[in-house]
Amino acid sequence: MYQFGFIGVGHMGATLANAVIGAVGSDKCAVCDADDGRAKLYAAAKGCDVLPARGIAEKCRIILLGVKPQNMAELAADIGPVLRDRDGYALVTMAAGITIETLCGMLGFTAPILRIMPNTPAAVGAGCMLYAAGDRLRTEDRDAILAALRPTGELVETPETLIDAGCAISGCGPAFVYKFILALAEAGEHVGLDPATALKLARQTVLGAAALAAESGEDPQTLCGQVCSPGGSTIEGVRSLEAGTFAAEVDKAVRASFDRTVALGKGK
Repeated sequence: MYQFGFIGVGHMGATLANAVIGAVGSDKCAVCDADDGRAKLYAAAKGCDVLPARGIAEKCRIILLGVKPQNMAELAADIGPVLRDRDGYALVTMAAGITIETLCGMLGFTAPILRIMPNTPAAVGAGCMLYAAGDRLRTEDRDAILAALRPTGELVETPETLIDAGCAISGCGPAFVYKFILALAEAGEHVGLDPATALKLARQTVLGAAALAAESGEDPQTLCGQVCSPGGSTIEGVRSLEAGTFAAEVDKAVRASFDRTVALGKGK
């Protein structure tokens, strides 16, 4: 019997598997993937075993489902008959938009489930992972899962009704930040910096600003005011942002991502 099994080792699945293997050891983990070659390459690199999806369902205590929302119903139909006759297991799902209730409906029975929503910075231990536990999940299993995933970064317990809203910030937000870094770097080029220097300054500035916001405990508006001197250069740039549609465009992006997450959960 394995402690953890991973069905799907794509980008995010592999990121979580890396953290778990680092926490519990490769000998306690098994993996599979729709792309069998990818599963074998991952297992060879990490020293864990490869099993088919039904094998993961049968032989692993904690099973992480790393498949896309569009593929969850097919997977549930495959492993559901195995899990129905088992005790002492837990499922972890990270499929956008699919609630615990919906997944149980796909399986055909009520299963012990932890729903998570990680983000890509988890790959460097700087992630923000939302989680909500189903009623059937045992406390000891929840604690074991969270302990294994803690190396990915911050773990934030969230009511399941707000998981989709939170995902629009933490799950989709990194892409918005990368777009801002790119725009900041390109603007630096427009005022005379070479591309490499502009990108380096943009990346480090965003990293440093986020670190200060996290560690100082100050609200963002206060921190913004600390950079802006009356009549200085920064406040002119901030006024330009405020005069444009910056906040409105960010709001529009978050709403668009939230709406798409909800649609995915409805199979659209």
